[in-house]
Amino acid sequence: MPSDLAHVMVVGGTRREWSDLDDAAWERLAASLGDAVADAGGSWLTMRAYETGPDAPAGPPPARRVLTAADGRCTVIIDAQSDGRELFADAVAKLPAGGVVDEKSVTAVLYEPADVEPDRVIVLGPSTRLPPSLVWELAYGELVFVPHRLADLDGSQVTEAIEAFHGRQRRFGGLDT
Repeated sequence: MPSDLAHVMVVGGTRREWSDLDDAAWERLAASLGDAVADAGGSWLTMRAYETGPDAPAGPPPARRVLTAADGRCTVIIDAQSDGRELFADAVAKLPAGGVVDEKSVTAVLYEPADVEPDRVIVLGPSTRLPPSLVWELAYGELVFVPHRLADLDGSQVTEAIEAFHGRQRRFGGLDT
């Protein structure tokens, strides 16, 4: 598998589904997915909720958590924020007053503590609907859609999604001749 992978983002589940997972389930999920990303050459995994959903818990999303996968090769960022516009606005608001607002500065704040934006964005859901939690990533990440639920996800499915991307013939807007 090519080693151009640094950061993977997994987007899936509503905030209600996220709140249904206890700490032990999150630890297992982070370890399994983090190990799969590390095995593929990545150092960072960000997990983000797909959307709030009609049955979401009231109030703001839980605070962002940063974990290290079991073997220490991958750092996992768990972010329940499901509104990409709010994420982007919060990132811009965190920039120093009078500082430069550009791609590099926004990216640095948006993905901290990761030092690179996601290379691959694995979306748990149909390819016919983009998650509202993605705004910035739609322009910069390579999307892979998989038909799995968050509660059923494991490292093998993340590995399959990464491999599916590597099997694509990318034309970057060009046409086959």
